[in-house]
Amino acid sequence: MNMPKPRITPKLGNIDELLKLSEHSSHNADSISSKGNIPSIPINKIRFFKDHPFHLYEGERLTDMVDSIAANGILVPVIIRTIEPDETGYEYEMLSGHNRMNAAQLVGLEQLPSIIKEHLSDEEALLYVVETNVLQRSFNDMRPSEKAKVLSISHSEMFSQGKRNDIIDELKKLENPQYNKENDTSAPMGQRSTSREKVAHEYGLSKNSVSRLLRIDKLIPGLKQRVDADELPLRCAVHLSYLSEGEQSMVEQSITDNGFKLDMKKSELLQGYSGRLSVEQTNKILSGEATRKPRSQTPPPFKLKHKVFSKYFTSQSKASEVEQIIDEALEMYFSHQQQYASAQNHKEADEHEPEL
Repeated sequence: MNMPKPRITPKLGNIDELLKLSEHSSHNADSISSKGNIPSIPINKIRFFKDHPFHLYEGERLTDMVDSIAANGILVPVIIRTIEPDETGYEYEMLSGHNRMNAAQLVGLEQLPSIIKEHLSDEEALLYVVETNVLQRSFNDMRPSEKAKVLSISHSEMFSQGKRNDIIDELKKLENPQYNKENDTSAPMGQRSTSREKVAHEYGLSKNSVSRLLRIDKLIPGLKQRVDADELPLRCAVHLSYLSEGEQSMVEQSITDNGFKLDMKKSELLQGYSGRLSVEQTNKILSGEATRKPRSQTPPPFKLKHKVFSKYFTSQSKASEVEQIIDEALEMYFSHQQQYASAQNHKEADEHEPEL
């Protein structure tokens, strides 16, 4: 079955209406000409957002997007920002449209209709990335590390209400030209309280769950991946989040090299070494050596069987008398054994002594 030839030019019937965003947002003027045209940017000039915190679509959802792009092209422009050209030739960084770019590459497109943002801070760029995924995905369907990133932004105080509202309105208008924020009944992110109680209520979580997820956002990428894959229990991951990035890297490397498993006891012990954890100590803890009890030097208790006891003692014998007799008997036995061994050694020496 031949796949329909993809259209590189997006089918945007009412481009002026689509791009009539908030008058308070001046960024769009940087990427849209006076005629309302959207530039097409080569995909090989656009890189993924650095440390992109969200997983790309897979399975049926990716297939549906690929089929849609193959039939209709890119209906909604992606949002990118300018960056200093790097050694790989990238000139832009993706903010909103990672899945569209991935699907477009699978279809064979070489360019993307793009709204270009300039002079964005890293924090503002991250807000675009996070809010795009919040609008497009169900929070409950997100993986733990993705929820952690969303909550960290929700709990952050680095953004003003106005900045958040402008970005959210822009994204909603881009997805739906008929969107009218005056009729929007959902609470914009900018109105969220930074208190954990309010964040917990908004996402249907307990305060403890919010606290744990906020700690997950402090893990290095490798450990986040283990949490998402259910290889690292959430509570254990919280303990590891208190380690420095270097210490977390030691833990990740030790698990990778040796296949160690983490439990609460090990993770608590690792947290206790925060700031002074070494590779040797990491391996000892993860292998279980650090928590393994040394073998007892005390011999196990011994109980004299009744049939032996009854040959030498009566039921009226006192325990202290029995212990004394057994002690003396054993002393005589081992003394005799020592004398016998000594005599045998002398005998063997005499037999091997050469004759004069």
